[in-house]
Amino acid sequence: MTAARSKYVVTADWVQKQLGAPEFRIIDASWYLPAQNRNGAAEYAGGHIPGAVFYDQDAIADLSTGLPHSIPSPEEFAIAVEKLGISDTDTIVVYDGPGIFTAPRVWWLLRTMGAKNVYVMDGGLDGWKKEGRPLETDLPEPAPGHFRPHFNPAAVTSFDEMHDIVSSGSRQIADARGAGRFTGEEAEPRAGMRSGHMPGARSMPSGIFSVDGRLKDLDALKTTFYSAGIDLDAPVVTTCGSGITAAIITLALHSLGHENNTLYDGSWSEWGARADTPVVTGRD
Repeated sequence: MTAARSKYVVTADWVQKQLGAPEFRIIDASWYLPAQNRNGAAEYAGGHIPGAVFYDQDAIADLSTGLPHSIPSPEEFAIAVEKLGISDTDTIVVYDGPGIFTAPRVWWLLRTMGAKNVYVMDGGLDGWKKEGRPLETDLPEPAPGHFRPHFNPAAVTSFDEMHDIVSSGSRQIADARGAGRFTGEEAEPRAGMRSGHMPGARSMPSGIFSVDGRLKDLDALKTTFYSAGIDLDAPVVTTCGSGITAAIITLALHSLGHENNTLYDGSWSEWGARADTPVVTGRD
């Protein structure tokens, strides 16, 4: 019997069969930390899935916050994705380089802004290339889309709300940063930030949700949450370094039918840079 898998994740084989279909759109959402020595825009230019457009996570953002890739206003988001040829009624597939890395952030953003039919591609572009699937280097010039934003504010946690959550313990906190950053044994990649985690947070490094760039099956995802001490019958807020890989946990939660979750957009870039926030070290 085949293991049940997420309804929000599609295979490369399925994507290849949809290429060129009307109202089918593909987004390359690749983004990397400096230490990874990869450049999403350069890799996109060097070869991408036919018809895919590049979504710049640093540019399509609220640049006034002083934080990296903060969620843009619904109006700004709509203008940006319309230029990419995206409509809110399209079937949209988002991918990244390694698979289940930065694509979930754009999947989450599109859904938070009102798009309904949004999916993440398993295996990423790395897997697509490994399987010898078609690539193109031409830069598409799509006709403008029509995106009517219907923003869901309940999907996003602000700093003040996060501070209340930490103080009250009203929500479980799932942190997608690496274990060393969580315990404080490793320095943060961004200068000027304290190491450690929010009191009460659980460590759920982003890589534990996938194998070879493919999201784990549903039973394995449940085990992953239980092993981290997360109760799937209780509310969860997800967080990470800058709000991107937190969406991997969000994707996993929604895949399991868990709807009572939010994403702390400022994440550690905000929390760890402030002097008035509680920070603890160690595994608990």
